[in-house]
Amino acid sequence: MKLFTFAASLRTGSWNQKLMDHTSALLREQGATVTEVPFADLAQMPIYSGDLQDSEGFPEAAERWKSLLEDHDGFVATIPEYNYSIPGGLKNAIDWVSRYRPQPFRGSRAFLLSASPSMVGGNRGLWASRVPFELLGVHVYPDMFSLARANKAFDEDGSLEDKGLEQRLNGALEGFLGEFK
Repeated sequence: MKLFTFAASLRTGSWNQKLMDHTSALLREQGATVTEVPFADLAQMPIYSGDLQDSEGFPEAAERWKSLLEDHDGFVATIPEYNYSIPGGLKNAIDWVSRYRPQPFRGSRAFLLSASPSMVGGNRGLWASRVPFELLGVHVYPDMFSLARANKAFDEDGSLEDKGLEQRLNGALEGFLGEFK
């Protein structure tokens, strides 16, 4: 299976990017072909406006999303929690891509993760993020992975210090990849 991955954070040194780097490596170890995409390549677009779409068409970043969705079997995203919800840049990108016909999200598969220094690990943001993806026809894998206390969670080599969490992440990814068989 061919997947693209991204961390929906623009912050340098993001815990979500660190988790995505590790997750991408685990996906490759489990046999997936992975295209890592910097979120800046997917999020640099104006706030959605139907008038802007009518006058200027789709921005380059929306075209990139569409191509990635068409060329891959699914995606894996680490999504930070902003005010108990979805990051604005991600929601805006989804809004732009949702305007294509036929709908490029429809039939895609996704696995969602989050990382946060909080004790909740960004879990509320994951639940909020599921809503627009599922509405647009993405098959979001039921199990999600939230990494609490992310600022203390990683070994020097970028893997998870807690071997139980590492095993849980590996198992969840294995289950997700099994959906493609």
